[in-house]
Amino acid sequence: MPGTIFRLLAVMAVGLLLAGTVSADVVQNLYSARVPVVDQSSQTIAAAASDALGQVVVKVSGSEEALEHPTVRKAMGNARSQVQQYAFQDGDTGLVARFQFETSYVQRLVKQAGLPLWTANRPRVIAWLVTEQGGERQFVNMDTTPELARELMDEFDARGVPAQLPLYDLTDATAVSTDDVWALNGDALQAASQRYDVDDVLFGRVVAMSTGEWLGDWSYLYGRHRLDRHASAPESLGFSRQGVALAAESMAQRYAVVTSGADDARVVMNVTGINEFGAYAELVNWLEGLELVDHANVRRIAGDRVELTLVSMADADDLAKLIELNEHLVPQAVVPGQLDYLWQK
Repeated sequence: MPGTIFRLLAVMAVGLLLAGTVSADVVQNLYSARVPVVDQSSQTIAAAASDALGQVVVKVSGSEEALEHPTVRKAMGNARSQVQQYAFQDGDTGLVARFQFETSYVQRLVKQAGLPLWTANRPRVIAWLVTEQGGERQFVNMDTTPELARELMDEFDARGVPAQLPLYDLTDATAVSTDDVWALNGDALQAASQRYDVDDVLFGRVVAMSTGEWLGDWSYLYGRHRLDRHASAPESLGFSRQGVALAAESMAQRYAVVTSGADDARVVMNVTGINEFGAYAELVNWLEGLELVDHANVRRIAGDRVELTLVSMADADDLAKLIELNEHLVPQAVVPGQLDYLWQK
């Protein structure tokens, strides 16, 4: 029997090398940031590196309050020495410096500060926004209001939140009107968003005042929950930033975890319904893609049941919050300190 298991694992190990990446919303630029700069001097690079590290810490921890932590502030003061690589690019509004930091360094910094770590697996958000300017209301999109649309999507990118704008095609036009968004009609917008296969919906209304102020409201839906926030800012970018923060902070509260402090913590995970190698490969690849999981080691295989040991920096409860993001894993019986799931395609 052990020999059979070893042969099966050997075949699986070879297959893993050939398996494709699990299709998911995985943020690719979590440990990099772009900062506008006026020149390429060493002083400018040092200051920009500090800002960039701050952006990365906010993305990884999920909170802007992380910037006030003494450990983070000290690290930002010496950020230039921790840059893995940087490059200058021509942006829409001028010169931009892009900084890349080493993953292990940032994770260690966040852990030392006692801040939560938010992995790269994150839900996608769809954003509906209507603006009123000169008495006319219109959806914000890349065709009619490109500057506002880019600002909004750039803010999502800066917070490390996957996002998209609606297509605003005939299907959307028959499902949602500008009046629905202006009325913050959550039921209509949640129904219209189902075609995009997302559970997280951000929508807002904003008017540009004659004083230059941008005044409006944001609402955020996830599942049966709704958060509302009034927003105002002296410029449109500030207004978008407040809406994105509403979604990002809520997500981080749900999915970011404080690491256990033990690098070699082990959590048992049982998964039934694994009937083919493709499912096994997808499961293990996905688990080992989580930043908090170092390894997903097979302990036993019996029929369609796979028993794994997860070598992780998080405990079972925190891992369960992350596993919730995988639509194929359906939670089963609750056993303290153990994870039990059914693999369902």
